[in-house]
Amino acid sequence: MLEQDKIKLILIDDHKLFREGVKRILSMEDEFEIVAEGDDGDAATQLVSDYKPDVVLMDINMPGVNGVEATRNLAAQFPDIKVLILSIHDDESYVTHVLKTGAAGYLLKEMDADALIEAVKVVGSGGAYIHPKVTHNLIKEYRRLATGERGAPSTNEQEIGYKEVEYRKPLHILTRRECEVLQLMTDGYSNRMVGEDLYISEKTVKNHVSNILQKMNVNDRTQAVVESIKKGWVKVR
Repeated sequence: MLEQDKIKLILIDDHKLFREGVKRILSMEDEFEIVAEGDDGDAATQLVSDYKPDVVLMDINMPGVNGVEATRNLAAQFPDIKVLILSIHDDESYVTHVLKTGAAGYLLKEMDADALIEAVKVVGSGGAYIHPKVTHNLIKEYRRLATGERGAPSTNEQEIGYKEVEYRKPLHILTRRECEVLQLMTDGYSNRMVGEDLYISEKTVKNHVSNILQKMNVNDRTQAVVESIKKGWVKVR
């Protein structure tokens, strides 16, 4: 791969061991080039100014200027730079607040290597990436708020179980297997978890996800899930 084709990365995390682990994983990919690393938000701003990366992987809890403040500063000063947040927090209100500061992605530190690589590729190519577990929590909160806005369910609805989204499989564009994968994506499953649930390889899952994105004309998993919910193609459970 040509040097100019690589996604240039900066790693910002005050835990050196974790940073080294991320660096080791990403260094194995020919598409990535790690140009600098630092351990706080002040370093992030200076390093971005010096190296002009494509993506900054940003820890959220750091001494001094934390990841939220640093992301807000970067979004204001360098709007073309993409920030991918690394965090231990999966609370939906926390995630929403961070994304409002200008982050292009949110990844939990419990992620596996494949999820990390996928997230960097998606964000680096201009898309948005939210960890599947976080996406599921956001969807649950959206459903709770939407339900509240419509008022409390009736006694009959309580007895049968209130359903905000009617389940209609999109068989006009997706195969049955792709419908199953799409539902599990909505449930917050990672590719590995989908494979285990459906007894197929993770590589096969990736192929199905790629087909789903292409057929739905969306850029990433999050968009696919959101659009599927809007169309009533999946259950929110």
